[in-house]
Amino acid sequence: MVPSHDAPSLGRFGCSMAARLQDAFHFPARGASVAAARKRVLAQLREWGIDEVACDDAQLVVSELFTNAVRHTDSANVSCQLRVLGAHLRIEVADQGRTPTEPRARCSGADEESGRGLLLVGALSQAWGVRPDDSGRGRVVWADLAAGRLTP
Repeated sequence: MVPSHDAPSLGRFGCSMAARLQDAFHFPARGASVAAARKRVLAQLREWGIDEVACDDAQLVVSELFTNAVRHTDSANVSCQLRVLGAHLRIEVADQGRTPTEPRARCSGADEESGRGLLLVGALSQAWGVRPDDSGRGRVVWADLAAGRLTP
């Protein structure tokens, strides 16, 4: 899917706002924070009753987006916000330091060890995109995923 700057917010899916679940956190922009973010996301989604497939997809998306923010920006911290509304999960990862280029999915050579993260994000998400953060210096990379809920 082609990333868009103008994706609908989750509040426009027609579901009750009372059903929205959300969480936000930040970690230092270090490699070790990627695993901490995955762990936090898994714990939160399990607490909300999200099915294991969606949990696995969300962990991979957060891992890729956190890794990109750590590797490709001059951020001191990387933030993440999770929101569930109905059957949709929005993941937003924000950095503090703008780089000269916008994140884009690219095809990597067979011998390259990296460069496929946004292709994975695109494959796992219903939509994804990039927008400036509220400060105008950093950016937010977001992805919308299906959020299957476990039956009680």
